[in-house]
Amino acid sequence: MRPRDDARMSNLFGQRVAIVSYRLGMADGVSVTAAQWATAFRRLGMRVRLVAGDGRPDVLVPGLALDDAQPPSRRLLDAALADIDVVVADNVCSLPMNQAAGEAVAEYLRGRPAVLRHHDLPWERERYAGVTTWPPDDPSWHHVTVNDMARRSLSDRRGILATTVYHGFDETPRPEDRDGLRARLDVPAGPLLLQPTRAIARKHVDVGLALAESLGGTFWLTGPAEDGYAADLARLLREARVPVRRRLPDGTDMAAAYAACDAVVFPSSWEGFGLPLIESALHRKPIAVGDFPVARELAAFGFRWFPAADPEPLRAWLADPDPSLLDHNEAIARTHFGIDALARRLELLLSGAPVCHHSGTDEDAGGQTACDCLTA
Repeated sequence: MRPRDDARMSNLFGQRVAIVSYRLGMADGVSVTAAQWATAFRRLGMRVRLVAGDGRPDVLVPGLALDDAQPPSRRLLDAALADIDVVVADNVCSLPMNQAAGEAVAEYLRGRPAVLRHHDLPWERERYAGVTTWPPDDPSWHHVTVNDMARRSLSDRRGILATTVYHGFDETPRPEDRDGLRARLDVPAGPLLLQPTRAIARKHVDVGLALAESLGGTFWLTGPAEDGYAADLARLLREARVPVRRRLPDGTDMAAAYAACDAVVFPSSWEGFGLPLIESALHRKPIAVGDFPVARELAAFGFRWFPAADPEPLRAWLADPDPSLLDHNEAIARTHFGIDALARRLELLLSGAPVCHHSGTDEDAGGQTACDCLTA
């Protein structure tokens, strides 16, 4: 994709921005959306550097990884960030998964222009609910949340004002990959139901399996078991009464997975955002969704989804597909959650423009129709 035509007119053109996190360049949500921000920054003419302790960043800094015993030294952080104009601390100062590393980053950034992006906040996870000093704050920083619910909660609980910046997607559907990948997966008769998530308790793999069984289909879970869920997943798969496929075959990616499936299931009970909600729209696939708060916030943009707990509406649609539903969801996703919309938001954010919060069902907007602006 080429840079935005007006990049050279932006006062951000030529500035250096670093995105810093525990790990980058992987398939996790922070890595995926950090890559979105990197693309948007480049469209603004900025030079981007990815910095992390693990994964495949541009610069690896010992001490930043989730399992590092010692935090990064100021010398190592300076070597990676001294020449940077704006640093984005991407979830590294949000959940204290490696609190010493996050505190080292926060201390290094004090007094410097920085954006602290929060995918998750401590009180949203039971294990971190007792942490009362995070996220850190400084007058030089902008705080960004990925949904309005978290923005309001951050203000109420910590007195920190933030801006909601939804994710921006740059997806390219590849329907031509469908038949080849289905053949590799050896998909039997019936719909192929894709759950493009990790296997952890709040992702509710059991609900995805039940939906596949009700539809007489095949269940496909692409992500690994994490957070001690491996034994539970093994039990669920042993007891499954439908064909099950696991992970992505070598040499394939999520664009091919979306092409191969007939429908997507996303039965989570909690998400900071929920990437498949938008990805499914851009890849023109129907999706069955669990009832979690941010899904309700995003649904206010007008998306038409199916309930994960009731197979009948999705069954009826699959029996007689209506492409107008796919057209509708795709148009909303491209308008409000495309990469160009993200670039506009980031340009306004870094330029210090006044912020409005007319997104979703935000009470600040009095329940108004969703919009994607950052200025009043």
